[in-house]
Amino acid sequence: MKYLIVIITFFISAYNAQTISLESAAQCLNNPNCADYNYAKDINNSLHQYIGVWKGNHNGKSYEIKLNKILYEDLGQKTDILVGRLQLKDSNGNTLYTSFNVTDDTKTNFIGLNFQADLKAYRMYFVGNSQCGEYGTVYLRIKQETPNQMSLFMLADQEIIKEGLCPSNFSPTIPYKTTIFLTRQ
Repeated sequence: MKYLIVIITFFISAYNAQTISLESAAQCLNNPNCADYNYAKDINNSLHQYIGVWKGNHNGKSYEIKLNKILYEDLGQKTDILVGRLQLKDSNGNTLYTSFNVTDDTKTNFIGLNFQADLKAYRMYFVGNSQCGEYGTVYLRIKQETPNQMSLFMLADQEIIKEGLCPSNFSPTIPYKTTIFLTRQ
C-alpha cells in the first residue's frame, strides 16, 4: 500500500511538472532547451484582459471583435488560447466580413497562438480571403496604463495577390502593417 501511494504521488508530480504557464511557453519560442510540457495553461489569468467585445474604426470601416478563452487540444498538447470573431462594416453599415455566425470556436479563422517572447503582445492567426493570400499573424496589445484600449496589428504571411483568383479591388479585412485601435465595450 505504501508503494502504491508513492507511485501515485510520483505520477501526480510528473503530470504537474508538465503544466507550464503561457508566459513560460512563450519563452520556449527562443529556447531550444525548453523542458517538455503537455499543457500551456493560463495560470496567471493573463488572457483575461483580452476577453470581451472590442470596437474601433479605421479608414471609414468599423471593426468589432469578440474574444473568448478556450482550451485547445492537438496531438496530446493542450493550450489555453483566445479565439476571435470579427465583424467588419463599411461606413454605410453594410457587413463586409463576419465570423459572428460561426459556432465552432476552432473554425473562426482567428485563433490564438500565444504571447510573443517579450510578453508585450498576444499573437493570433487570422485567415480572411485565402484566395487573395490574406492570412498572417495579428498582434494584440494592451498597455497596463490603458486597460480598456487595445491595438491590433497584422503582418501578412505573404503580400502576394494571386492573379485571377482575387478581385482587382481587393482590400484586406485587417489592413497589413497598420495599427487599429479598439476600445473595450
